[in-house]
Amino acid sequence: MPIELDRLDYKILDRLQIDAAESSSEIADRVGLSQSPCWRRIQRLKEEGFISGQVAILNREMFGDSMFIFAQLKMGRLTDDERDRFVQAIEDIPEITEAYTLFGEMDVMIKVLAPSMAWYQNFTFRTLLRLPGVEDIRSTATLSEMKNTHRLPLPRG
Repeated sequence: MPIELDRLDYKILDRLQIDAAESSSEIADRVGLSQSPCWRRIQRLKEEGFISGQVAILNREMFGDSMFIFAQLKMGRLTDDERDRFVQAIEDIPEITEAYTLFGEMDVMIKVLAPSMAWYQNFTFRTLLRLPGVEDIRSTATLSEMKNTHRLPLPRG
């Protein structure tokens, strides 16, 4: 049975998505609660799994030039063991920041943080094409980032 959230829960979750470093007192002021009930709600939301973690989002521009490249991978038929090794390899490569299975002509899409096109070319041949089952790769390099958020759209109700 799904857990029901009320308007204040959604307001708290939205504030945490904006700045999880805010104190429960600051969040309470912003959502119209006193500090103790707000803190209890935050703890409940964590216990119920609505909040899976809190992280610092780093400014990648501070670490030098980089670009995102979206690569779609065409996979051959894999055994269960090969599929497990592929997934583990994807998880172990820090430059791959996201990975998804797809329906359609291609099977997997990954998002790669690359310092340059020359680096990505080398990465493609030395890493991606050596992953279990990878038969073909189609890549799209980004020119600029227009929007990047981890903030989920929540009901306002």
